[in-house]
Amino acid sequence: MDIVLYQFLTEVPLAAAIWSVLLLLALTVLAVLVARPERDHPPAVAPPAGPAAPTAPAAADLRRYADEVAVAAAGAAQNARRRRAAWTAAQDAAERAWQAYDEAETAARRFRDAGALPTPHTPRTPTEYAARERWLHHAATAAHLRGELSIGQLCDVFARRGGWDPRRHPVEQEVVLARAVRDGRLARYRAAAVRERAAWDDAELAAAAARALAAEAYAAAERVRPAHPSATTATASRRARKALGWPHPRPSAPAPAR
Repeated sequence: MDIVLYQFLTEVPLAAAIWSVLLLLALTVLAVLVARPERDHPPAVAPPAGPAAPTAPAAADLRRYADEVAVAAAGAAQNARRRRAAWTAAQDAAERAWQAYDEAETAARRFRDAGALPTPHTPRTPTEYAARERWLHHAATAAHLRGELSIGQLCDVFARRGGWDPRRHPVEQEVVLARAVRDGRLARYRAAAVRERAAWDDAELAAAAARALAAEAYAAAERVRPAHPSATTATASRRARKALGWPHPRPSAPAPAR
């Protein structure tokens, strides 16, 4: 009887302690599961976030940059218009120079054909040579006043340089004078053609710069528009779109020199 009582008193507390530990462990596991339910229910996948809106300082910097580029694009477009106007004026000047040369070439051809006829015979006296010289000086001065002879060519006439001989008959002098006028106008046309080509190159470079700045201004305005639309940004965008449509000049080929 004593042995049975002894075993009961020693084994029952041990079993109670074991059951207490197991119960405590079960309660701990249950508390963890209750505190973290996402282990049984995985979280839903969040949709991808869109582009973050710029902060206030960043938006101010974008607006300031867009305004500066818009001003630069407007200035470049104005410069391109000036260059285009200068090229148009140079092209008109080249066309007028060509027309003047064409008229002089026609006159020189007519005098050349008339020169095939025999020269009128006149007595070769000092009085005749003096009259021929006076005629040449008068004709050359009149041509200079009409803009047909340069001051250098007129000086050559009076100095008897460059093939000018006052002893020739006025019929021959007319042929020489017509050729001089034609050659002078041809030289002026060639110089005008060179200026026209240079003006065209300048206009092309200015137009390319204007288009590049306009594209950058348009892009800058579009970057600012979603976050902070403003009247300044809209104006910059309109200016940029207008400059992007800058017309490309089409030069007409100058007439070839004869």
